[in-house]
Amino acid sequence: MKKSLFVILFINLFFSFSCSDGDVIAVEFDFDETFYACTGTDLVFYKTKNDPSESLSILIPNLTLADIINVGTDNTLVTTTNGTFNYRTYSNASLPSNLFCSDVPSSEIKITQDYQSSATAVITTILTRDDNDGIPAALEDINGNGNLEDDDTDRDGIPNYLDIDDDGDNVLTKDENPDPNGDGILDDALDTDGDGIPDYLDTDDDGDGILTRDEETDTPDENPRNDITDGIADYLNKDVAITSTAPATAFRVHTVNLSYFVTLKVTGISLEILSQDEFDFGVLDNGILTDTETRSTNFN
Repeated sequence: MKKSLFVILFINLFFSFSCSDGDVIAVEFDFDETFYACTGTDLVFYKTKNDPSESLSILIPNLTLADIINVGTDNTLVTTTNGTFNYRTYSNASLPSNLFCSDVPSSEIKITQDYQSSATAVITTILTRDDNDGIPAALEDINGNGNLEDDDTDRDGIPNYLDIDDDGDNVLTKDENPDPNGDGILDDALDTDGDGIPDYLDTDDDGDGILTRDEETDTPDENPRNDITDGIADYLNKDVAITSTAPATAFRVHTVNLSYFVTLKVTGISLEILSQDEFDFGVLDNGILTDTETRSTNFN
């Protein structure tokens, strides 16, 4: 999808400050949905296009990308700050991808028009946490009350929608075939012992009376999947009931994926050539917008 903003360029054929005898030319800002950022002491958001070569940018002093993704516990942050907005045109046939992030601007870049205005940047950041366990968060509302925070099957302090091991058996949920055909419907989830509880929510997958997490050798590594007898993992073989002499004492380390969705609207633009005073920049594309975090758990 493209973002469009119309500008009116008043070109006077005879006088510099009068448009009574001039032609009116409508120019369309036709940029991609995404925009980019470069940061140092100041933060610059920008987008460029070719054919014709143009750029939009806003420079914001004393702000960094780290500042705008520091969302806190609400998972949403709206940052409103002042900056300098520029619309530029160029004689070059195409523009380099690092036009605004190069320490030494290329001498090959030729600016033909440069319009500048003070403006306000409204930056909205939304953080999404995902356990990447193969189950959509909406389907991890086990008690069906619409609140994902109180569904914690293994009582480790991490709700299922952020828990890489929902049943706390030290076998990752994604490895317990919660959705074998990937259709988003969990009624075909693997249930090894046929007890009506799918393996990803079952603490004793083979129903042999030994907790899955304890079906390991004398040197447990918090991974029952690598303890195998006759080609079958012991925790899935009811005929092999392994009681470790050193039962599990901890859950596996939990790592949650973080993704930041950042949008920008620039308001308060004051340029004679613009037909409106705000512009929707779209969605930020930047590598810092993904991360991981490690979460501590309560073993029981």
